[in-house]
Amino acid sequence: MSQLTSSAGSKHPRQLALSALQAVRRGAYADAAVHQALQHSALSDLDRRLFTELVYGCVRRQRTLESLVAQFVPKSPPVLLGLILQVGLYQLRYLTQIPDAAAVHSTVDLAKTNGFGGLAGLVNGVLRRYLRAQAEGGDPLQLPAGAIARLGTLHSFPDWIVEEWVSQFGLEETAALCDWMNQSPRIDLRVNRLVASVEQVEAAFAAAGVTVQPVAGVPYALRIVGHAGAVQALPGFHEGWWTVQDSSAQLVGALLDPQPGETVIDACAAPGGKTTHLAELMGDRGTIWACDRTANRLKKLAESIQRLRLTSIQPRVADSRQIPDFVGMGDRVLLDVPCSGLGTLHRHADARWRQTPASVAELTQLQQELLDQAITWVKPGGTLVYATCTLHPAENEGIILPFLEAHPNRQIDVPLPTSPMAPFLQPEGWVKVLPHHQEMDGFFMVRLRHQP
Repeated sequence: MSQLTSSAGSKHPRQLALSALQAVRRGAYADAAVHQALQHSALSDLDRRLFTELVYGCVRRQRTLESLVAQFVPKSPPVLLGLILQVGLYQLRYLTQIPDAAAVHSTVDLAKTNGFGGLAGLVNGVLRRYLRAQAEGGDPLQLPAGAIARLGTLHSFPDWIVEEWVSQFGLEETAALCDWMNQSPRIDLRVNRLVASVEQVEAAFAAAGVTVQPVAGVPYALRIVGHAGAVQALPGFHEGWWTVQDSSAQLVGALLDPQPGETVIDACAAPGGKTTHLAELMGDRGTIWACDRTANRLKKLAESIQRLRLTSIQPRVADSRQIPDFVGMGDRVLLDVPCSGLGTLHRHADARWRQTPASVAELTQLQQELLDQAITWVKPGGTLVYATCTLHPAENEGIILPFLEAHPNRQIDVPLPTSPMAPFLQPEGWVKVLPHHQEMDGFFMVRLRHQP
């Protein structure tokens, strides 16, 4: 049986995927829709994987699939029928493990099950015309004339994101970046050096039949190779040996480089991955103030603190734009600001459709306000790291350059050539991780020093 073919005779994962896609169209987040569906289903592991692939895949490829439906259906179909066609076309276009006949047959059945029995012939005809066009050679997808719209339609991104990336990287690099962002995300682990060694985790995973490999240049990072099942069931999870964190996010803590005994302030701590990393880097000695304005968002951090056996972290529910009592307290300050997440679009299937130029403008205002406050927390001679997981210059260079101009006593503290940041260092002194080059989430980070 192929890797993503559902269990014999089972069409339930496709019906469940259709329901989740309807929820996303009504405004639900894709992650939440998937989680809720899986909580209330009894799918086999194989069917869970097929369901998840269909939901995230159809959301990621929404623009491409909608273009194909418009191309092969003369009149605009009802929304639900359009989604059914997208589920079928996604399997034909992107899931080579599923036989074409199975994809067509299951999609026709899906139409019948959902009240479109009278249009089953239309569904069958659309999918078979797509296959015929594919067999004749070339891509059946008809692309628009303009370069931006062509890339956006082919790779399923809104034009404004494509245009922004083309202005930075050019057409060829943008195509490679879009292609990378459409791949299923990998899972990286950060070994908790306080309770386990990399070798210990590798051995435990090998004994469980799970392959991991080190990530070059990122200390204590391991990448899972292939399918590993539920993360919570993997060896060492409950013992706190490791936590899930992308390798590029692990570089943020390394750039801040907190030392044992210091006072560190994490201005936007939830859900806590970077906060707990700072505690591990400090040997869990010192004080880390972990701030977030929503108590509910700090619950995840509290769970991680307990599981990873950490004691140096002090959660604080507060808006970091309004905490005057931290002024001059921090040896080191981490400002991992809320951002558009354009460096992690492979992890958040629907984020490309939720973000807009207007939402980016709102975020830049928030980022400026957070930086203006957080910089006052740094002791003379101390450092602040500003970090984002976006590839939008307005949230990166566009924040830092005006800030430096307005604050001549703050300077970029360039990492040493021997540091883990060296491969990602830009001439200006900040760090950029480009996903399609470094095989990690996209990140921007810069270390600023307070010159007394």
